Amino acid sequence: MKFIETPLPGAFLIEPVRLEDERGFFARTFCQREFEEHGLNPRICQCNISYNRSEGALRGLHYQKPPDPEAKLVKCIRGAIYDVIVDLRPGSPSFAKWYAAELSGDNRTMLYVPEGFAHGFQTLTGDAEVLYQMSEFYKPEATGGIRWDDPRLGIVWPRSEPILSARDRALPLLDEVFAVR
Repeated sequence: MKFIETPLPGAFLIEPVRLEDERGFFARTFCQREFEEHGLNPRICQCNISYNRSEGALRGLHYQKPPDPEAKLVKCIRGAIYDVIVDLRPGSPSFAKWYAAELSGDNRTMLYVPEGFAHGFQTLTGDAEVLYQMSEFYKPEATGGIRWDDPRLGIVWPRSEPILSARDRALPLLDEVFAVR
């Protein structure tokens, strides 16, 4: 696997290294040892899949609050998404900064989202499926989120009129959740 640092400390794009022959290819998508060597949390205790019917669907920005923050390994296994992470770690030099990458079934790139980050995505195609591997069990009482269109964040989404759930539409602004910095 090829680990590519993003501008946000602790977050990585991960590209599988393909071993190809006449049948196709083989690639590793997870290795505990390699994750540990890069300082990443290798624990996986839950996997989820998100199916998204329509292009322009937006999910997020979600996170799990302390004391149960979760790291995520996100991979689009069909279609394509614009994947966004936001650093919410108090005291981080990149607090409230965001990073985005296109993940797709074709490029097979993954995004490692460290603990203390919010995560969301917008579908670039219909019939997009996203696989998440999480380091912590889902705990409803630890669920948090911030608005996808928070002007303080200034995230540039591919579609300005996304398809949103009522829950995501009602998420608070960053400054309503965290002290103004």
